[in-house]
Amino acid sequence: MTMVKCGLLVRLEAKPGREQAVADFLAAGLEMTNREAGTPIWFAIKLSPTTFGVFDAFANEAGRQAHLNGDMAKALMARASELLATEPSVEPIDVLAMKNQLA
Repeated sequence: MTMVKCGLLVRLEAKPGREQAVADFLAAGLEMTNREAGTPIWFAIKLSPTTFGVFDAFANEAGRQAHLNGDMAKALMARASELLATEPSVEPIDVLAMKNQLA
């Protein structure tokens, strides 16, 4: 199994009344992300009624950079002013350990 070494934690704060649109956008993002060979792990999450997020992980920095320059990131930035109350918070992370019994 390939070791996951790095990731991204993205927080998205929906504009008032746009919460369902953000949730729908993230659900649709699965199709775009599935086409990214370098993105083996991707979660769209809901943290509160107005706060959403994405957690994804990669085997290496090249995979992370490809994702940051990929279709999902481009689509998000194209719709950010329509959907989000603030700019997305994108935090690069290092994965120290991982458990995955499903693989």
